[in-house]
Amino acid sequence: MSIKVENITKTYGIQKALNNVSFELKKGEIVGFLGPNGAGKSTMMKILTTYLTATEGTAQVNSFDVNTHKKEVQKCIGYLPEHNPLYLDMYVKEFLKFNANIYKTNSNRIAEVIEQTGLASEAHKKIGQLSKGYRQRVGLAAALLHNPEVLILDEPTTGLDPNQLLEIRSLIKHIGKEKTILLSTHIMQEVEAICDRVIIINKGEIVVDKRLDQLRTSNQQIIEVEFDYRVEERFLEHIPNVSNIKNSIGFVYEITFNTTKDMRPVVFDFAHDNGLKTLQLNQKNKNLESLFREITSK
Repeated sequence: MSIKVENITKTYGIQKALNNVSFELKKGEIVGFLGPNGAGKSTMMKILTTYLTATEGTAQVNSFDVNTHKKEVQKCIGYLPEHNPLYLDMYVKEFLKFNANIYKTNSNRIAEVIEQTGLASEAHKKIGQLSKGYRQRVGLAAALLHNPEVLILDEPTTGLDPNQLLEIRSLIKHIGKEKTILLSTHIMQEVEAICDRVIIINKGEIVVDKRLDQLRTSNQQIIEVEFDYRVEERFLEHIPNVSNIKNSIGFVYEITFNTTKDMRPVVFDFAHDNGLKTLQLNQKNKNLESLFREITSK
């Protein structure tokens, strides 16, 4: 396992930031680590990178314990924190050389990571002259300098414009072909585009840990239907496989079914047989964003 977390708890006074958290990441996985603000994501990442010590439980990176083998763990990990710490008055190459000296890394790696992260055209500039997107590239380049097997990225695309976001997303996906990546973000489309698996944490506890393909093949589907007048929700419960009914607005209803069968024809026939006119009928997929809202709002 690249990362193994067992029963991690972290308390600040009487406040529990993490409560008995356990998960494992295999080599080569790109895992989206999701949760609302204050859920415990950054705390977990800081424990894995040895910046914080857990109150209880154990964690390992490449079989090295984060408490007893900190130096070995730090060598295994490339870390890009949420607030990317850069020296703005340093040139890109100068900053990377500075980091290479810290890691005692061969200076040949500087040219390699500049090429890998697409920084060649900006490498002669001071970091303070770069756009937010290129600054993130510098942070990623610094994290990759010592060629770590594990990357931990905390909100790597915060504040980027759509073009910059696509560039960094593509870069992370490319890097993920060779490395294990734990990626924290609030952008659900980003997770769906590049991640293999998603872990959702809420109030310090893991509430979902599934591969994205498992989430996409859920038996649950939502049909949005608009009738020509308001009907009692209990009347619609006579449709087969109904698990939930919500009158979203006016004469529009969201009907949730526990089946993989397309229920639109069934809803249409039910309406016709009971003298209802169907003004619109749509299938709504429960995407990651709606699942996230549903779980974290409970």
